[in-house]
Amino acid sequence: MKADYDFSKGERGKFFHPDAVFSFPIYLEPDVNEVMNKLTHENSVEVEILVNEWRES
Repeated sequence: MKADYDFSKGERGKFFHPDAVFSFPIYLEPDVNEVMNKLTHENSVEVEILVNEWRES
């Protein structure tokens, strides 16, 4: 790593998008993923919420 970096030609906020949505990827085994997706459709809930509730119980 360099001791100093020159950011004088940098552009602040170049890649910022106010409407962007960030989601952490969730990696599940295929059979668990299938069950979770089925439950999300039945309960009209996002898979992240179900996984977090499942993990906490």
